[in-house]
Amino acid sequence: MRRPAVRGGREASSTAGRLGDAHPRQEGPLDLRLVPPALAAWGTAALMVAGSPWWAGLVAVVCAVGGAGLLVAGRGGAGRAVRSWRGPSAAALLLCTAAAAASAGLHGADLRRGPVPELGARFARVDVELEVTSDPRLTRPRIRGNHAAPTSVLVEADVVRVTGPDGATARTRTPVLAVVSGGGKGDWGDGRDRRDREGGRDGEGERDRGDTGSASPHAADKSRQLHGSSWLSVLPSTRVQVRGSLAPPMVAGDRVAAVLRVGSGERARAVGAPSRPQRAAGVLRAGLREATGGLDGDARALLPGLVVGDTARVTPELYAAFAETDLLHLMAVSGANFTILLALLIGPPGTAQRVERRGLAPRIGLPLRTTAVLGGALTLGFVVVCRPEPSVLRAASCGLIALLAVATGRRRSLIPTLATAVLLLVLYDPWLARSYGFLLSVLATGALLTLAPRWSAALRGRGVPARLAEALGAAAAAQAVCAPVVAVLAARVSLVAVPCNLLAEFAVAPATVLGFAALATAPLAMPVAKSLAWCAGWPTGWIADIARTGAALPGSGVDWPGGWRGGALLALGMVVLVFVGRRALASPWICGVCALLLVLVITRPAPLVRGVTGWPPAGWRLAMCDVGQGDALVLAAGTGAGVVVDAGPDPLLVDRCLRSLGVTRIPAVVLTHFHADHVAGLPGVLRGRAVGQIGTTGFEEPPGQVAFVRREAARREVPVVGAVAGERRRAGPLDWQVLWPPPEPGPGQAPTPVPAPDGPNDASVTLLVRVAGLTLLLLGDLEPPAQRALLRTPAGARLLPVDVLKVAHHGSAYQDPELLRRAAPRVALISVGRDNPYGHPAPSTLAALRARGSAVLRTDRDGAVAVVGGGGGELRVFP
Repeated sequence: MRRPAVRGGREASSTAGRLGDAHPRQEGPLDLRLVPPALAAWGTAALMVAGSPWWAGLVAVVCAVGGAGLLVAGRGGAGRAVRSWRGPSAAALLLCTAAAAASAGLHGADLRRGPVPELGARFARVDVELEVTSDPRLTRPRIRGNHAAPTSVLVEADVVRVTGPDGATARTRTPVLAVVSGGGKGDWGDGRDRRDREGGRDGEGERDRGDTGSASPHAADKSRQLHGSSWLSVLPSTRVQVRGSLAPPMVAGDRVAAVLRVGSGERARAVGAPSRPQRAAGVLRAGLREATGGLDGDARALLPGLVVGDTARVTPELYAAFAETDLLHLMAVSGANFTILLALLIGPPGTAQRVERRGLAPRIGLPLRTTAVLGGALTLGFVVVCRPEPSVLRAASCGLIALLAVATGRRRSLIPTLATAVLLLVLYDPWLARSYGFLLSVLATGALLTLAPRWSAALRGRGVPARLAEALGAAAAAQAVCAPVVAVLAARVSLVAVPCNLLAEFAVAPATVLGFAALATAPLAMPVAKSLAWCAGWPTGWIADIARTGAALPGSGVDWPGGWRGGALLALGMVVLVFVGRRALASPWICGVCALLLVLVITRPAPLVRGVTGWPPAGWRLAMCDVGQGDALVLAAGTGAGVVVDAGPDPLLVDRCLRSLGVTRIPAVVLTHFHADHVAGLPGVLRGRAVGQIGTTGFEEPPGQVAFVRREAARREVPVVGAVAGERRRAGPLDWQVLWPPPEPGPGQAPTPVPAPDGPNDASVTLLVRVAGLTLLLLGDLEPPAQRALLRTPAGARLLPVDVLKVAHHGSAYQDPELLRRAAPRVALISVGRDNPYGHPAPSTLAALRARGSAVLRTDRDGAVAVVGGGGGELRVFP
């Protein structure tokens, strides 16, 4: 122990060295005094902000009086008794609770102010003037049945003036959520170039979660007309006049007083220009989009999101991969971005207080005070560019805390700083107390300050290299405390989150630094910005590859009970796992065995899985993947090869199915028709596999899904060809004939004797497949009129009983009895989603099949199904 040093007649302890000494200060004791007040304020705000203002006021008064009484008593004659009950701490807790109740009551009153809530309860038609408070964003596309639900533009705004149905006009300031129909035509991740054509120079901007920061001259046009997707070019602080219908909030306890629904035909007009800071931020963000416009694939989509949270180009497939691997925090503005920037300024961890400081600041001769001012300016710029929304403020605050922790080496003593930040943010915006994002951010930061150092030290004590131990400890600690909250929301636990975060961490810093450099240089020198963006594209592409690879692993995650009960169960499991893990670390052999078991569970090698579960069975000829409410079949076409018929609604699910089957080469993909439950999973089929061609029906509807298929095919340079009746194809042992739809008559040809398809279902490509002595009939989604027409064709008239029938349209009640009688399948397969709202499969269809002696298997109950057969008519089904 070092002796106390005496400076100027005053004794200084060994832990009180001044800033600038050659060694940083030592770790101090854990200080939790501010944690209870912060938690009390957090809980009070969460309860009171959506409740009655009168209750909030009562709680505020009672707690304020109680806290003040404790402080007064502590100074008076009862001081000793009060101090014995920790009077100052109790007074601080009560006063913070009072402040939180008062702030929550005032913010909650915003939802009841003025006539908007009453007009919303009456579903009134109104004329309003809005002040936009956040970036307009698109709703994410969802597959509903056989179509993709149309996307809309969501705009958070304050109503500053409203004119009701009776003509009465009132001024107010009430938060609402505007839902603009017809503003999201097209698909997520399709480039969003239409917005640039409408709102700015070509290639300059793209839609995002809220980023519309176009450098367009329209951004300052006070009388610009808004319609459809042009809403996406509106910057925060812009004032807009529009007519729409008010409705109550969609979720009780939300932070809006009403929902304003704006129809696609409604005219809107921008009547107030955005503020100068917002325009400046828009210029920077638009420049970054232009600089990244020439990058390839995932890097082009992900880099703007990694730097400023612009997720416009992120496809649903890529978004799902990041969600599956718990990497979504990299797509949002997080404290990590800010930490990296400030670390670049002041140097790596542990050197901020040393004489031998590192980083850019000391290299260019900046003293500490100037460095602090520059860091403050960087903080302000970060908030402005990423927009001063609560999530951005939270990211800047938590990023500063994490940076102070690693820079000073006094991580545990920064718990009071974290508690103070939570307290101030909750008082500033009580709605944060009800935000899952805020909860995850605070939990992750707290884990990095408390658990991560101890876990890293334990790993170093077991011989793990220091840098690897620190990275592993940080990733494991954050995952341990955040996983229960994620389970509450997603009802799933990722098994690859820690390794994926570890592998991605090495690329985050260079991608972030180079991305911000491109952001800063784009308005000044676009060629330089494009070069920086090209350099940043390499680590960014690595992060995307990590997410896609991890999400596609067969054992990437496990389903878990959702809700708070499931979260509590997982939290208990995490505590048990930590307790067991501490003991397991004592034995390298146990650690090795556990790591090997985890790898086997995640990767599920085919030989091992086949030996344990029997999947995939040896000699399989057809496999029906379990993709929910949709279709995806695979026909074995040789070792590692398969012909895929339909792709289902989810890229991840079909990708996993193909991986479990060992399919790496696809001679042909046949998309029976363009409904979303048959084609939306196409990116998962194409990813990482050699694909010969894509065959489709000639009935190109709905147009949005047709464009999606052609875009995905062009992106991977796969030709798209039509499939019409009469064609015959071979692939390895497979031989298939197209029975339907009939070809379009050419010029001068007589029309076909069968009616033209009436809708996408009746235009489904129907295949008769022969392989290894088995006959399979795949009907797509044919409806009875097309089924009857099929039987009238020459090929249909020759139809004989088949071994396997893929029942049309998920086993719906609409089946032609004569086709079922003629097909007389030994096995009938139905691809259907569990608890679907359509009643599929219909009891009448199941009864008709079983009455003819068919064995019926359905994916909602049996899971993935494989058909095994060979010569001599042998036929087995797994499971």
